[in-house]
Amino acid sequence: MFIQTESTPNPATLKFLPGQSVLEMGTADFPSAEGAEKSPLAQRIFAVNGVSGVFFGTDFVTVTKSDKVEWDHIKPALLGAIMEHFQSGQPVMAGEGTAAGGHADHDGPDGEIVGQIKELLDTRVRPAVAQDGGDITFHGFDRGVVYLHMQGACAGCPSSTLTLKMGIENLLRHYIPEVTEVRPVNV
Repeated sequence: MFIQTESTPNPATLKFLPGQSVLEMGTADFPSAEGAEKSPLAQRIFAVNGVSGVFFGTDFVTVTKSDKVEWDHIKPALLGAIMEHFQSGQPVMAGEGTAAGGHADHDGPDGEIVGQIKELLDTRVRPAVAQDGGDITFHGFDRGVVYLHMQGACAGCPSSTLTLKMGIENLLRHYIPEVTEVRPVNV
């Protein structure tokens, strides 16, 4: 098994490409070791000293490190943990239906606008963000303000504010006049 790595715009995050499917669909975000019991793979990765976050996409694993360690010191252990997991035959996620990564539901008078927002996120934003090892999902819409949840490499990325304001906000405002602003949320 050969695992490729790619840098991301977030210097604290590295993208690992195991060359096989990680999740059938959706994403899974583990911003801390709490909650990693849902995933044998996430548990193995968090066992490496210095890991502060794990994110799964359909064909990649994104790992975020703490400021206290350097990639040169933990990258070999991470490659080993990922390889061991896939060779063990264990599932990435324990149980059924544990991968999520979808948009939040929205009931209310702005249903048509929210549908347009989700469509633009799914077709224009999320594929590009996945290339950088992250995901952005819809969290809410209230009086012209779109609330988005940033995951994986996007969470804590130095350029995330620029991505939100200059990229996503401009895109949504261009196509949906009712959108006036985009703000990040921490779930």
